[in-house]
Amino acid sequence: MLTKDVAGTAVMDKPETAGKPKAVAPATKAQKIYIDGQFYDHADAKISVFDHGLLYGDGVFEGIRFYNGRVFRMEEHMERLWESARSICIEIPMSRRDLDAALLETIRQNDLRDGYVRLVVTRGVGNLGLNPAQCKRSSIIIIAAKVALYPEEVYRRGLTVVTVATRRMGPATLNPAIKSLNYLNNILARIEANLSQADEALMLNDAGNIAECTADNVFIVKRGQIMTPPITAGALRGITRSVVFDIAAELGIKISEPDLTRHDLYIADEAFLTGTAAEVIPMVRVDGRIIGNGEAGAITTRTIARFRELTRKSGTPIFSE
Repeated sequence: MLTKDVAGTAVMDKPETAGKPKAVAPATKAQKIYIDGQFYDHADAKISVFDHGLLYGDGVFEGIRFYNGRVFRMEEHMERLWESARSICIEIPMSRRDLDAALLETIRQNDLRDGYVRLVVTRGVGNLGLNPAQCKRSSIIIIAAKVALYPEEVYRRGLTVVTVATRRMGPATLNPAIKSLNYLNNILARIEANLSQADEALMLNDAGNIAECTADNVFIVKRGQIMTPPITAGALRGITRSVVFDIAAELGIKISEPDLTRHDLYIADEAFLTGTAAEVIPMVRVDGRIIGNGEAGAITTRTIARFRELTRKSGTPIFSE
């Protein structure tokens, strides 16, 4: 998950544990934020207190990474944004092409080549009632900033994860396929992880199977094969998750989507998490149990290396070449 410091720089939320990410230094240039067709300095970027995105978490968003002057998997992120908006009956007030252009221009306005974009579509301004019909026009907010990753040593050392009591909501409650502004389910799980001094929280569904972590998809490796919970278990259809499927096919590694339990994770040879912010990162301890030999395994290491290669070389160009 990401928050912003007082200068508007994106930093990852982490509990008070050793090796936590450090906030990057504030930019010297005033950060430019896009709101409904205009760019504002960070200090002047404001939305109405009557926006239903604020009042009710009524809206959708995407977190998107860009590397070396290219936006990684931009088309897939935009497609998911449009699908999320359609599912909750939000009409995005501009064309797909114009929104693509606005996102790229926001990055250019901030003179960045590597970083993170938060693209938000809210229901818009209404009254204090819940009815979304009171909101006449949705709003678009685009924030581009540098992002502080986990320290490189964490990608070698791996994460410590704890299973939490908070269950992942199922499709009949709030479909995880909708990447909405309502993240309270994940936040409650994150609070439990923080209180346990863990790096991440493992969330189960109502059947007791693994769904996902608070901001990451879960993968395990057993006998040379990769497994990850199916979307029906309550997992977000992660963009980085789909990249791992591509990498597995390229490397000739079998990958499947069975229902997984904590037992499967405890006895795994390797395990790793994926997410736009976290990228691909090893998981080496769960509920006090060491996974495999307690280090990033061979398949995890190969997957990380190939993922980084892809991010350096592919993506939608931001600047004219």
